[in-house]
Amino acid sequence: MADYVLAIDQGTTSTRAIVFTKGGTIHSVGQHEHEQIFPKAGWVEHNPVEIWDNTREVIGQAMGKGNLSNDDIAAIGITNQRETAVVWDKNTGEPVYNAIVWQDTRTSKIVAELGADEGPDRFKASCGLPLATYFSGPKVKWILDNVEGARERAEAGDLLFGNTDSWVLWNLTGGVDGGVHVTDVTNASRTMLMNLETLSWDEGIAGAMGIPMSMLPEIKSCSEVYGHSTKLGVPIAGILGDQQAATFGQACFEKGMSKNTYGTGNFMLLNTGTEIVPSHNGLLTTVCYKIGDQDAVYALEGSIAVTGSLVQWLRDNVGLIKEAPEIETLAKEVDDNGGCYIVPAFSGLFAPYWKDDARGAIVGLTRYVNKHHIARAALESTAFQTREVSDAMTADSGVELAELRVDGGMVANETLMQFQADILGVDVVRPEVAETTALGAAYAAGIAVGFFSGEQDVIDNWKEGKRWSPSMDETERERLFRNWKKAVTKTFDWVDDDSEAEEKSASEDADA
Repeated sequence: MADYVLAIDQGTTSTRAIVFTKGGTIHSVGQHEHEQIFPKAGWVEHNPVEIWDNTREVIGQAMGKGNLSNDDIAAIGITNQRETAVVWDKNTGEPVYNAIVWQDTRTSKIVAELGADEGPDRFKASCGLPLATYFSGPKVKWILDNVEGARERAEAGDLLFGNTDSWVLWNLTGGVDGGVHVTDVTNASRTMLMNLETLSWDEGIAGAMGIPMSMLPEIKSCSEVYGHSTKLGVPIAGILGDQQAATFGQACFEKGMSKNTYGTGNFMLLNTGTEIVPSHNGLLTTVCYKIGDQDAVYALEGSIAVTGSLVQWLRDNVGLIKEAPEIETLAKEVDDNGGCYIVPAFSGLFAPYWKDDARGAIVGLTRYVNKHHIARAALESTAFQTREVSDAMTADSGVELAELRVDGGMVANETLMQFQADILGVDVVRPEVAETTALGAAYAAGIAVGFFSGEQDVIDNWKEGKRWSPSMDETERERLFRNWKKAVTKTFDWVDDDSEAEEKSASEDADA
């Protein structure tokens, strides 16, 4: 009898396979990082073949460490980095180009051209998203426009597109030998190509971007059997984009409930029920989840491009630390940021600003500021950006934040979590099982095959791990936040023709 569910978490920096018990606890894990490829300033790529190879490897690791056979697994769920676009040949299984990652900004000119006279909200009424480099559709257009022969092959029906969920699923189910080309509503809602009301591809938007409909995967719910793994013989029965999966794993099933995931970037979602709530404050309207034939549940989302990756930058590019956890050790040496603020607009600014031409800045520097203040400012930038998103959600929904459920790698940082509670003015709650992204995909798959009875099992399994309550004086809270908002304005309108030429020259020097 199958006692476990396997989740594949195909993330921005690594791919993991996690085996969960019926109680929602972790049985075994396999993990492997993949290369981050930076061909030019603002360009971020992954090798899809490496991702697929790693996927197979981590499944084997998790099964081996858990001493499991195929018969022990009831179902497989997939969760993934959203908006990262893969285009491949259905006849050979070979990608025509590297995966273009969600952080990549090369499509800024395409986005501007698509906006033309109508501006960034040209397609927003249909897809819930502003025109931005973040989303998959413009990335596909870039590949078709710039990879030799790609457009002709696409128009001939030979090329397929998907976010990494579709790429992994297609390969798991046989690839060139009958691979299933499917995505779920949450991933489809991040392409700019899906109509939020009909949950189907919008031919008008696809036509405007020059993307043949034959490339697009079939859209399914988040919880149903899509096919079977050719190696394990196990049904693949759940797909959710990573942030929606975390919302599902956090049991945020009631309208008004919210969660924030602290990873490479930060992503805060507010459940708006079956109502599509347009944003007037820089948020995204997106699908939260859809279980089988049930109505779709929607969400408002605040997407922040750079949080955990700022710590990586301080480690890998600057050399301030050798290991990521050292950032907290440094930050704890001081009581405040010393007047220093870091705005990490490496890929422009996402919510609530959506400024592709912004670039990162460190402001407020004096001779007093040292590495401890810089470390603290790096952590605080994550909390400040979350506060901006939370304020936008309140303005759009009219719902005041009661508490914030948190997950992701950075929630182990106690200094950050306390400052987050302080700057929000509400409690921050971490669950016992912090791997909520993979857990959400596991729940969706398990529900589809009857391993879990439904959302109530998820609610019953969720347990509070730790709670942080605000301890900062309101006057100080608002002073710090006011200075943060001032710092953000210093990043605006940085990219122009001269700075683009400078970035290009820097990239060419690095390549040489």
